[in-house]
Amino acid sequence: MHPEITRIQSMLEGQGYVADQALATSVYLAIQLRKPLLIEGAAGVGKTEVAKVMARALDTDLIRLQCYEGLDVTTSLYEWNYQRQLLHIRLQEHSDKPLEAKEREIFSEAFLLKRPLLAAITHHRPPVLLIDEVDRSDEEWESFLLEVLSDWQVTIPEIGTIRAQHIPYVVLTSNRTRELGDALRRRCLYLWIDYPALEKELAIVRRKIPGINADLAEQIATFMQLIRRTKLEKAPGIAETLDWSAALIALHRDHLDAEAVEQTIGVLFKHRDDADRVRSQWLDHLLRGVEEAGHEAHPLTQASVDRVADRVLPRR
Repeated sequence: MHPEITRIQSMLEGQGYVADQALATSVYLAIQLRKPLLIEGAAGVGKTEVAKVMARALDTDLIRLQCYEGLDVTTSLYEWNYQRQLLHIRLQEHSDKPLEAKEREIFSEAFLLKRPLLAAITHHRPPVLLIDEVDRSDEEWESFLLEVLSDWQVTIPEIGTIRAQHIPYVVLTSNRTRELGDALRRRCLYLWIDYPALEKELAIVRRKIPGINADLAEQIATFMQLIRRTKLEKAPGIAETLDWSAALIALHRDHLDAEAVEQTIGVLFKHRDDADRVRSQWLDHLLRGVEEAGHEAHPLTQASVDRVADRVLPRR
């Protein structure tokens, strides 16, 4: 592995993020080439966390733009502070200044509310700009974003063109609720983050939940690997794995059984149909799989869990 990629991997892991070679390489290239990094994958697999960890590792600020349907230029770029402008106008009512001078004052940067995109462009050093869940935005806003990412400048009619002094490190995330345009994809480097393999998931649990019982950590990771093979509305991601681990510890559980799962099922599944389906169809098979995996040769591997899954899970 390239020594710089190894350094990036160590840097990310030093911030608590278990990064594989593909992720470390993508982050390294995004930093070196100053190209946006588009990360796709299911919800809860750690896409957003990449940007947060990058900011900490680079010792810079994180500026986050949360996308949603109806997001527009005003909300993402800038607004005028109308209340402050009105107050200033009232204070200047008896001033002898020419009208043009008064207008220049109230439409100056002092009255500008910088939203995430403008804040990133005008930052005093390169920040990490996280454009989260970009797939939730409209196609029209996506076109506007493409212009910003292409030129790193914006035009405010009352002020003029503002150019970036420092190009931000940009991370875009998408859950693929809609397909992004080819033009935006071509502008970015691309990374797909899948659900983690058992070894990685176990490493994440041990890193993020210090002091967790070793057997319980293995049982949790095994259960999660098995549950993702079942037919669910929304398979739990690594975020649910960590929440579930913390919940089991809070309940002083040191092993998995039907009662422990039932007590914490709302941590794992956010759809009623999924919870009901697990209770009625899958739970016995899953717990038997966890038990059988415990008898496999250690250290436990993904291959071991795959063999167990083939034995205990009904064919879908």
